[in-house]
Amino acid sequence: MTLVPIRRRRADRVAVLHDAVAGQGGPDEQDVLVQAAAVQQALAALGYTPVLLPVTLDLARLRQELTGLNPGLVFNLVESIAGQGRLIHLVPSLLEAMGLPYTGAGAGPIWLTSQKPMSKRLMAAGDISTPAWAEGEQAKNPDFAGPYIVKSVWEHASIGIDAEAIADDRHRLAAMLRRRQRERGGEWFVERFIDGREFNLSLLSGKGGVELLPPAEMCFIDYPVGKPRIVDYAAKWHEGSFEYTHTVRRFDFGADDRAILAAVSRAALACWRLFELGGYARVDIRVDADGRPWVLEININPCLSADAGFMAAAARAGLGATAVVERIVGHPNGVAAGARRPARRSGRELNRPAAEAVGVGS
Repeated sequence: MTLVPIRRRRADRVAVLHDAVAGQGGPDEQDVLVQAAAVQQALAALGYTPVLLPVTLDLARLRQELTGLNPGLVFNLVESIAGQGRLIHLVPSLLEAMGLPYTGAGAGPIWLTSQKPMSKRLMAAGDISTPAWAEGEQAKNPDFAGPYIVKSVWEHASIGIDAEAIADDRHRLAAMLRRRQRERGGEWFVERFIDGREFNLSLLSGKGGVELLPPAEMCFIDYPVGKPRIVDYAAKWHEGSFEYTHTVRRFDFGADDRAILAAVSRAALACWRLFELGGYARVDIRVDADGRPWVLEININPCLSADAGFMAAAARAGLGATAVVERIVGHPNGVAAGARRPARRSGRELNRPAAEAVGVGS
């Protein structure tokens, strides 16, 4: 593997890596381009020279492009390669092998948190409450009571999540798993569905350590009886759908929610420490009727589009898109001893809060 010599790096140049998107990709895929453009704009406002690079399975070509570009930093926005979330760790692994500093979490934490059953095993071992789950053959007949929800092992962005993913009867699970695998491919597992309140906890690195941004609750407004209260694919991506328009985010809480907010905040920070996260992350948590928080999953390098949940939380904290990107750039991974982090050429700092999301976002 060819290392990029430190002396040859362009400190002002930032390579922005993102998923290569097909012209007919779904809304979750097209959002990748929106996010990349937003980051590019923020980097330019900070005085950097951003260069967008779509990532495919041709990692040898990516290595050549990065070697020729000689960036001082890589801004890693890659969520999947060739539509496969299970390959998400390949890019940070390549960057580490090349000796290039990059944003967000390291290759190890990315792999561990993207493989959901693995992350759940680690959370359970670390005394972080997560709903019971079953995988492989055991998923067809789990040894815990329902209700149940069928989830993708690797994919995020609520891919495969809809009302048909939930069941009360364990005898339906085998057929549900077969149908998901047949229609969407990939691997699937079963988790106990927590029918309760849902919170998003966004975390951002800072000079004094990690900062917990204002907690958000996802509220399911006027959902009819019997309709699952979940942030499904439609709620995130199908503008105009009932789910999209009736699933709203709130940041304002009363005094009676202080104990719950403290509990979900502790759980999110515990995840950050357990998985040794860096840069930025979002932890999704459900709270049951007894007020107990259950960590559903950890989203490494969450979406930075203007309507995404992470950016809504940042805006609530008074941080605009440029300020968020500046914080992320200031805490890169893989910086070798003596390496110089990219320096801003401009003393200008734009910190206008981004508009709060209209829909749910990712």
